[in-house]
Amino acid sequence: MSEFHGVFPYLVSPVDADGTVRTKVLGKLCDDLIGAGVHGLTPLGSTGEFAYLNAAQRTAVVRTTIEAAKGRVPVVAGVASTSTADAVAQARAYQELGANGILAIMEAYFPIADAQIESYFRSIADAVDIPVVIYTNPQFQRSDLTLDVIARLAEHPRIGYIKDASTNTGRLLSIMNRCGDGIRVFSASAHIPAAVMLIGGLGWMAGPACIIPRQSVELYNLCRAGRWDTAMTLQRKLWRINEAFARFNLAACIKAGLAIQGYDVGDPVPPQAALTEEQRKVVEAALREVS
Repeated sequence: MSEFHGVFPYLVSPVDADGTVRTKVLGKLCDDLIGAGVHGLTPLGSTGEFAYLNAAQRTAVVRTTIEAAKGRVPVVAGVASTSTADAVAQARAYQELGANGILAIMEAYFPIADAQIESYFRSIADAVDIPVVIYTNPQFQRSDLTLDVIARLAEHPRIGYIKDASTNTGRLLSIMNRCGDGIRVFSASAHIPAAVMLIGGLGWMAGPACIIPRQSVELYNLCRAGRWDTAMTLQRKLWRINEAFARFNLAACIKAGLAIQGYDVGDPVPPQAALTEEQRKVVEAALREVS
């Protein structure tokens, strides 16, 4: 199994008003993030607005990311659906495009029992030959992964990672204690990444890393080196970005931050709204503080 670790920015999906993916802008962003030292790229995470894109747009985003990466860092592509068959088809298609891993996300309209949740993720992992990162975000998902389900999924030969966006760091420690080496934990930036690294995390997959990649990599390196005092000084500073973003729509914040930095990524996909001028000033101030 490929080894994933470190900082994986959740990429935005720059889409024109007519639905065209701005592949040139996305390609430049990928190239610049790799230049800043990130350890991998994740198209179609939450920041990538996967729930708002059609199949052709999602494919264009994944293909562009893979072509821009040129094998320099792993690309872990997000797969999400309310339907198991559709999720399996996406996973196979992205592997065919050259993705190095799959971030498996479950969407649900009706409540789903544990057995069906487990079956959904297992079906995705059965369908591909590349590592699968299972994703849990109880804030936005109707059906969450219990510790028992996570432990059973950890026994699958291709499910080696979990990205947890619960903000419950105690849950992460429970997963680590229960699963041992069976599953490695990536946090969200909504956790405190340095704290997750301290308890044994592998890194973080997060939207804010798109706009503070260099600082995120620096924080990761400090944690890996065990320089916890320096790491926490930097973490406290970077937390201001999270505080600003917690107030508004995530994709709108990251896209505004990238626009401030010169990337013409456009607005979030409707019915999401772009930040107002006042909200944009909050993001601008937060970026100034951490630069």
